[in-house]
Amino acid sequence: MKLKISDLNTDREWSAATGLTKTQFEKLLVLFTASYLELYGQSVAERQAEIEVTPCLSSEEELLFFSLFSLKVGLTYDVLGFVSGMDGSNAKRNQTLGLTVLEHALGSAQCLPRRKFKDPAEFAEYLQQEKTLIFDGLEQRVQRPNDDEAQGDCYSGKKSATP
Repeated sequence: MKLKISDLNTDREWSAATGLTKTQFEKLLVLFTASYLELYGQSVAERQAEIEVTPCLSSEEELLFFSLFSLKVGLTYDVLGFVSGMDGSNAKRNQTLGLTVLEHALGSAQCLPRRKFKDPAEFAEYLQQEKTLIFDGLEQRVQRPNDDEAQGDCYSGKKSATP
């Protein structure tokens, strides 16, 4: 069984598989293809023609779909390879290739958030115009201090963890 783009018929199916509608996918594909050509100097088909094995992904469209699908469904590489008609190591290589091109495409379109700041003040200045911020965090265990007053600052209200 190999998952194919032609199997997707509705925007609901497109969204379930990639996180995008078909129209959004097609717009992103234009940027993705340009980035692929910029990074590698030739198309996927031209690069595949140089190797002697039968390619699993034969176009920029298939590579983009595979990359988005891999992000959306979160499968292991072995299972991702199984549903895509390749082995797990090829799934890993193709995902890495696709994500490299996707990051370049989104960076070229200035659609990526800034990820590095020299200090907290620069971070605060960058977010100054934002009205709403959403943080996803995980509470980390810390060694509680011996001082009773200082212990209160470390109190979370959760019960102790079991081993």
